[in-house]
Amino acid sequence: VRNWFAANHELPEILPVEVREDHHYMSRYDAFKMMHFPDSSEHYEEARYQLAYEELFVMQAGLALLRNKEQCHRGPKMGPNGELMAQCIENLPFSLTGDQQRALEDIRIDMEDERPMQRLLQGDVGSGKTIVATLSLLKAIENGYQGALMAPTEILAAQHYEGIRTVCANLGITIELLTGSSTKKEKECIYEGLADGRIQMIIGTHALIQEGVNFHNLGLVIIDEQHRFGVDQRARLQQKGTYPHVLIMTATPIPRTMTLSVYGDLAVSLIKEMPPGRKPVKTYAVDSSYKERLRTFFGKEMAEGRQVYVVCPLVEESEKLDLQAAEELYLELKEYFYKAYEVGLVHGRMKPSEKDEVMNAFHRGEISLLVSTTVIEVGVNVPNATIMCVEGAERFGLSQLHQLRGRVGRGAHQSYCILVSDSKNDVSQERLKLMEQIQDGFELAEQDLLLRGSGQLFGLAQSGLPDLRVANIIKDIEILVKARKDVLDFANQFGIEKLESIMKEELEKRFGEKFLRILYN
Repeated sequence: VRNWFAANHELPEILPVEVREDHHYMSRYDAFKMMHFPDSSEHYEEARYQLAYEELFVMQAGLALLRNKEQCHRGPKMGPNGELMAQCIENLPFSLTGDQQRALEDIRIDMEDERPMQRLLQGDVGSGKTIVATLSLLKAIENGYQGALMAPTEILAAQHYEGIRTVCANLGITIELLTGSSTKKEKECIYEGLADGRIQMIIGTHALIQEGVNFHNLGLVIIDEQHRFGVDQRARLQQKGTYPHVLIMTATPIPRTMTLSVYGDLAVSLIKEMPPGRKPVKTYAVDSSYKERLRTFFGKEMAEGRQVYVVCPLVEESEKLDLQAAEELYLELKEYFYKAYEVGLVHGRMKPSEKDEVMNAFHRGEISLLVSTTVIEVGVNVPNATIMCVEGAERFGLSQLHQLRGRVGRGAHQSYCILVSDSKNDVSQERLKLMEQIQDGFELAEQDLLLRGSGQLFGLAQSGLPDLRVANIIKDIEILVKARKDVLDFANQFGIEKLESIMKEELEKRFGEKFLRILYN
């Protein structure tokens, strides 16, 4: 490194001149040199700050260009909320929470604008995002457009379909379900109905973005559980219409750090209030000496007609970790509750159709106790389940544990989440303690990031954003916010075209192919 600095005396600048002058920054060459050979800790910090800012500025410039690309298109401009929405709200057996109403207002404003909506709807598990989605789809329909909702799994798509059909029962609209297991005849019928506009609302899986699916006039696309879909899949569904409005729903609470980075091209609505009548799930961390007591407790709840989840992290003991593999535990519990209660097993190695079969049997109440690896994380709704017992709980991240806990507590009965762990590791202990104390998913997500560090920021890699070398996206949140503001100010003052021409080469270097394809396709 020393030799390089001896032989070279300058580095090309990346940031726009105006930004550098504004911040009185030293040259890039000096900043790098200062970071490698600091003469004081103050100077080191100053150089690190500048280089971290530069990285985050480039990232935010990329996101700003992406957002601008979406917004320079004209989307379907909708009229004011109409009869269908009003009727649906009137038919609901409950009133909407304040947060739901605010989210709907955000969506209304976006959909009545001619720029296509790009909004992220975040709500903790069970906060009632689906009804907000349903009402948004109805807004598109009453304006003469079609609406589509895409979910990551067949079972989730089917649940959305059932739920939405019930809510829209007497509104006289045509709703269909399209998944991989729809028959050839059903598919042909649906393709036809979508193309000629007879089908007003379609709910489905990845099957919605396949060849053959053409819409008459698609006005709104809703994507559930975004991080299960890549950026390019999102783009493919949007291309099925002429720049439809897009709403992305997620129950994975995303810390502010993430909404400013990975989801920097989206506006955000939050639903934090829980619907009235929801009881918090009582959470306990115990060790394996509680095994017998827990089984007695399972038996007691099942005797009252409730259902139980038992989750364990491994399918085979391939990783030689002393965790009971799901299969062993299943056999053990089957023998323990011999004939009294039906025990089922679902794990990652099963075919999707086999998984769905077991999950559906659990949903119908034919299985009382379900042993599973983490395939039940997202969205499965069994209001009758009251116990979530997680074995080897130290092997899960906080947000994963919180997702699992969200599978219970969906009905009128008190529910319990029991975290079983024999780990003596401090971080694991801390994580389980946080679970006992905190019910709010957003707070947990922030804590999780602090415990894990930003290397684990899910989605940075998949989202096609550049790796950060100097900046730490968690600790440098203030720099991130500043860089974002400066990018937007620069674009407003000098025009987005100037930003693009200055940054294009650097964006190509740092963001890589995939991102640019989306930006320039």
